[in-house]
This record gives sequence, C-alpha cells and structure tokens, in this order.
Amino acid sequence: MDDIVKKAMAKWPNVPHCYGWLALDARGAWRMRDERAQHLGLAGDKVIQSALLAFINRNYLADERGCWYFQNGPQRVYLNLETTPYVARTDPQHGLVLHTGEALDRLDAAYLTDTGALIVQSGARVAQLDDRDMAQLLPAMHIDGVPVSDEALLAWLTDGAGTLSLRYRDAAVMVQPLASASVPAHFGFVRLPQPA
Repeated sequence: MDDIVKKAMAKWPNVPHCYGWLALDARGAWRMRDERAQHLGLAGDKVIQSALLAFINRNYLADERGCWYFQNGPQRVYLNLETTPYVARTDPQHGLVLHTGEALDRLDAAYLTDTGALIVQSGARVAQLDDRDMAQLLPAMHIDGVPVSDEALLAWLTDGAGTLSLRYRDAAVMVQPLASASVPAHFGFVRLPQPA
C-alpha cells in the first residue's frame, strides 16, 4: 500500500466505503461504473490511464469478509468481480502474469470449471485465465500423460475420466473439476460486495 494512502487513512479514518463504482472484468480490465452503468447493469468504462492503473494495482486488497477493494486514500472502493480476484494472462517471458503485473513463480493448484474456465492458485492468489489465452496453455495440459486435444478436454469436462494435469515451470499440477457456481465459496471471496 502506498505511504500517501496510509497517511490519508490515518488523517480521515471514518470515510464511508464505496460500492459498485469499480469492477474487474473477466479479462483483467478495471472498469469505472458511474451511476448510469450501475443502474443499467453495464460493465462500465475501461480504465486506461497508466498511472491510475498502477495506483489501483498497488492498493488492491481484500477484507476479512473476502470482499476485494481498492484503497483510494482514506476510502475503500469495493469492487465487483466478474470472475476471480485476479485474472491471469500468458506471457512468453514470464509464464502466467496477473492483471496487476505480478508473474506467478509456481502453481499450487489448478481447476477447470464446468464452463471451461481455467482457475489457477499460487499461494493466496486465485486467478481465472483470460479466455483468450487458453490456446497457449493447451499444449501444457495432459490426460494420463498424453497431450490433450480440444475434444479430449471437452470429454474430460463431461465425464471426468482420467487424470488431467497442467505443466507449469517444469512442475505438473493436477487439474481438478470445479462447478463455476461454487468458485467464490470454494476460495472464500465475494463477487458483489454489499455494505456489512
């Protein structure tokens, strides 16, 4: 967390929290949601200003309820998550990189949902893979040691036959099935935070 943010929190400790104005979409973009976007259920405008993106990324945290927020000076701006608290993308140099810019050194667990979304876990960080990057990871996936095809992966999603694994940084992690509806409860986060 930035020092300027810590100082603002100490100076103004009772600023009310904000809900619904910021969102993280399934492709790792921060979205500003004004009153119109909130009222109409729209995604909101993509944040593209690099200094603001860096500020949000540095001050992105979770509370004890599993609600994720951006600490904007003295105010917590709780955000809506379209998927998981982090979104991962493939990078030719760094492997998997979170939307915040952090590279994942290792994977502790991997899950494939019934909707075909790949979710990876590294320590306390849980990230859904940007759907555009699934093709880059497909060659690293195997069922019972055999490289997986699109058809074999779809069959595994249907019947779960065989052991699906994902090779990442010279280590293989078993991929477990997970119902998409149970993802927040499984990992202990809240997608749409509300005031306590």
